[in-house]
Amino acid sequence: MEAVTYQPDGLILCRNGIITAAGAWDDLKSQIPDGITVDHYPDHLICAGMVDTHVHYPQLPVIASYGEQLLEWLETYVFPAEARYTDITYARQIARTFLKELLRAGTTTAAVYCTVHPESVDAFFEESERLNTCMIAGKVLMDRNAPANLRDTAQSGYDQSAALIERWHGRGRQLYAITPRFAPTSTPEQLDLAGSLLATRSDLFMQTHLLENQSEIEWVKELFPNRNSYLDVYDKAGLLRPRAILAHGVHAQEEDFQRCHDTGCSIAHCPGSNQFLGSGSFPLFNALKPERRVKIGIGSDVGAGPSLSLLQVLSDGYKVAQGLGTKLHPAQGLWLATAGGAQSLGLEHQIGTIKPGLHADLCVFDPSATPLGKIRTQTAESLSDILFALTMLGDDRSVQATYVAGRKLHSRD
Repeated sequence: MEAVTYQPDGLILCRNGIITAAGAWDDLKSQIPDGITVDHYPDHLICAGMVDTHVHYPQLPVIASYGEQLLEWLETYVFPAEARYTDITYARQIARTFLKELLRAGTTTAAVYCTVHPESVDAFFEESERLNTCMIAGKVLMDRNAPANLRDTAQSGYDQSAALIERWHGRGRQLYAITPRFAPTSTPEQLDLAGSLLATRSDLFMQTHLLENQSEIEWVKELFPNRNSYLDVYDKAGLLRPRAILAHGVHAQEEDFQRCHDTGCSIAHCPGSNQFLGSGSFPLFNALKPERRVKIGIGSDVGAGPSLSLLQVLSDGYKVAQGLGTKLHPAQGLWLATAGGAQSLGLEHQIGTIKPGLHADLCVFDPSATPLGKIRTQTAESLSDILFALTMLGDDRSVQATYVAGRKLHSRD
């Protein structure tokens, strides 16, 4: 599969937020309308805006919290932080900061977890609508094994989600994901109702967690003794289909990958978070076996991941792959963070690549943004070399500008 097409002196034209032409400068410069000033980025790389397939915006205030694995980390840091989102003013403040930071990192689309509170969803979509970003988000469903102030019920979770879908799904570029947090915090009744709600529309998303941590896996076995596996819990509830995003999948076995392939759901690979919480190493290239390829995207998972920069997440991904005896080529990494992410979300006809008819969501990289980046780029001998250096050394400082539907919403200068 071709991962990267490179145009050394290119031009991208857009109108009303949609790319109308992309190619060589010499071929397209005559199409520039009179009076239009071209944004010019010599010695930069312009790619499609990056796609984060798994991230928790309410956890931004507890990013980089010390010393726990998954279940203890939730109890110690996450649940207390998420309890604050009954306050829509606070939720709006964090949503605004979160989306600003995403754009600063070059990310233009994300699959986002809110909290159990409908206010957290409204606050997030209000800000995303203002920016015209393409975002997927949903209210967390959680009716057991969580603090009382963070629990809904199976029926209230269904009703609130249905109302939010009616209010936000397909409104401009906003898209809704039915969001059971993970199997241990939902009763079978809640998961079944989530599956019933998902079945009402073919264009809805579903997002949850899968096979992240060994203690979590054992807990699922205790809570669902009549299910064949962790994945089977979701399967029996009707939650596996295209546009279903399963985060982590660290400990997935062959039968899990086969079932993901068969149902068309995707896995969000979160190498930074997996290392940070000591969860393990996801076997990326096993998931990508051609005979039963699973759709894979990249996720920052903030706050368990310590950075919103997908460049840093890809750096972690390279190291994890090395540890498993495989190699993540920088072109493969860039593909996973753009076109691959869009494909995993079923949005490849809207975002993820630079071609006519797609939204003009763009990221402008400056490989020489930092002193180390500049030194390394000067010795690079190929595009792959530059991309690898950008992945290893880059972060939000390496993003010169971010465009959403043709509008520059972030500029480093």
